Amino acid sequence: MPLIRTIQIDPETKLGVWKITETESFFQEKVNISRAIHHPHKRLQHFAGRYLLVTLFPEFPVKEIMVTNSRKPVLACDSHHFSISHCADYAAAIVSTKAAVGIDIEEVKPKIELVSHKFLSPAERSFIDPAHELSHKTICWSAKEAMFKWYGRGSVDFKENMKLHPFVFQQAGFITADFNKQDTNTRLYLQYIMENDLCLAWTHPA
Repeated sequence: MPLIRTIQIDPETKLGVWKITETESFFQEKVNISRAIHHPHKRLQHFAGRYLLVTLFPEFPVKEIMVTNSRKPVLACDSHHFSISHCADYAAAIVSTKAAVGIDIEEVKPKIELVSHKFLSPAERSFIDPAHELSHKTICWSAKEAMFKWYGRGSVDFKENMKLHPFVFQQAGFITADFNKQDTNTRLYLQYIMENDLCLAWTHPA
């Protein structure tokens, strides 16, 4: 079983990362996905993400997942809060029975540098480590993606609505951030891990 990492964040919250090596038939024993997803690899990513949900919480009512207008998958019953992310041959998921959560998994790639001016403010750019510039910016992007998924209502300006407090680049660490919109003003606490040019970032439930 390619469940390569699990983290018990607190008694009600757990995350996992899955390395996808299986065919669809493996996942179909427990979960299904939207028929609207046609690309073979994207189908595998979505299958793995939903399979992770029931792996982390066996009682997770995966058949009751619906997608909101902002394209966020949710449970109408609110018994579990969750977030799923896909990247290459990896799927990541976080599940909490107490509060909203967000997770993101990213490869360290030059494309992050090309768009960094769109998601990093001058204050955020000022604390980027020049010796690890691309990796540090990837952590920032992944953290903001996790915040976006935590919010779950779409229409977010990554530079204006999300502010990361300065943090030192390292292979694993914590980030304090502020999410500010008219309907939500919240301080968030995130954690991240860098491993083999792969970044995993997630929000801690309040």
